[in-house]
Amino acid sequence: MGRNTHVAPGVLSGRRWVERDDIEAAGRVEGAMHRLIVALLSALDALIQVAGGLAVIAAPLTALWVFGLGATADWAALWPSTAAVWHAGNLVPLQVTLPDTLIAAGISADAASFAFSLAPLGFAAFTVIFGVRSGARAARSGAWFTGFVSALLVSGALSTVIALTSTTDVVSTVLWQAIVIPAALYAVSVLIGGIVSAWRNGDDGVIDACRDGLERRGAGDAVISATALGVAVTVAAIIGAGAVVLAGAVAISGGEIVALYQAGNVDILGAIVVTLGQLAYVPTLIVWTISWIAGPGFAIGTGSTVSPVGTDLAVVPSIPVLGAVPDASNAWLLLVALIPVAAGALGGWFARSHLHAVTEGPSDAMAPRVVTTLAMAVVAALAATGMAVAASGAIGPGRLADVGPQVGPLALAIGVEVLVGAAILLLSPLSHARPEDDSPSGKHGDQPIAPTRETRDRPFVIEDDQATAPIAPLTQG
Repeated sequence: MGRNTHVAPGVLSGRRWVERDDIEAAGRVEGAMHRLIVALLSALDALIQVAGGLAVIAAPLTALWVFGLGATADWAALWPSTAAVWHAGNLVPLQVTLPDTLIAAGISADAASFAFSLAPLGFAAFTVIFGVRSGARAARSGAWFTGFVSALLVSGALSTVIALTSTTDVVSTVLWQAIVIPAALYAVSVLIGGIVSAWRNGDDGVIDACRDGLERRGAGDAVISATALGVAVTVAAIIGAGAVVLAGAVAISGGEIVALYQAGNVDILGAIVVTLGQLAYVPTLIVWTISWIAGPGFAIGTGSTVSPVGTDLAVVPSIPVLGAVPDASNAWLLLVALIPVAAGALGGWFARSHLHAVTEGPSDAMAPRVVTTLAMAVVAALAATGMAVAASGAIGPGRLADVGPQVGPLALAIGVEVLVGAAILLLSPLSHARPEDDSPSGKHGDQPIAPTRETRDRPFVIEDDQATAPIAPLTQG
């Protein structure tokens, strides 16, 4: 090839030149294939999530059909029953209409049709956790939005199939709710997992652009990260405290719970099914316990109240786990309201440590800490709102149409208590300040001074202030 021969810009590969356009086209094809793989994996995750939830429900119901009902079992009702439990676990309200044979047996006509909307949040928790993990995996692959779209489409299609094939005269749902709510619950979980993972690890796209914009505005990125960390710690601490208090109540009230099992006059299989059903409601009961700890309490029927101040109950359903509901009040129980305050203080400590580590300039600046404190209270109140909405509803006719915590009081109580706790740690002055002087050692201590652009561009010269003696040349003697 001669010196003056003109060659198009490209890259030499073997014995031929690959044009730049070919390289860009190959990159686009590779990117498309990568997004396709992410979409397929997200679709598989959605399929596994739905199939796994249905399998967990169908297994004990099948055992009940085989060993409990025997020859009288109506196998055509197994799938609608499984789908009804799955819908309830994914926050879809059910409408129950009892058959005429039960009405003829003495059930009031007013009680023959009622709504059932108290969700067993164990299934919803499985959906959310699975969705967050799937979204995070898609974000680590650099295609979190592709994973979200795939999850939304596949979960929507599966929800549609389940809704169209499971309606019966006894249990029914509103069609659009049966399609939209389960799909939205899973897809939003995937979206949250993807955004959080992309925020932490980067996505070379819109999330990184948002972070760059916040960094240019000052401490906005640090405040958002500190708020997210503080709220995560606070909510986790509150949920953990609720679980511990619930476990203690069940242990203390073991005798009442066993008595309710015995009063139900169920056999071994029935006791197992009832226990599994109560296990599915454990997250729901944890939210009730959180509301009790925060102060507003919860209701088991219209007009009833269960709170640290006192318990006012009428007729309660004979569900064994409800034997753990306290039936007396004690002034010392009001101290449990300090638990959310302590959780807010713990979250505030984590948030302040994060601000101190990443904020440029004065680490004790007041404005970022005030904004973080208020943001933690607001987000914690929103989290309490979501938990209260999910853990309340109806379980029967009449008074039983109002069960669980009230949304407004719980959100307000959690917000105020977290605000107080977070303010204690975030707004208090530092215990000590490191003195600084004008010397480099006073400003930086023992830490090396970061090189500037000017010092990086200078040649590296070793200065030697020690006198050296001339070396005589070697001669051959």
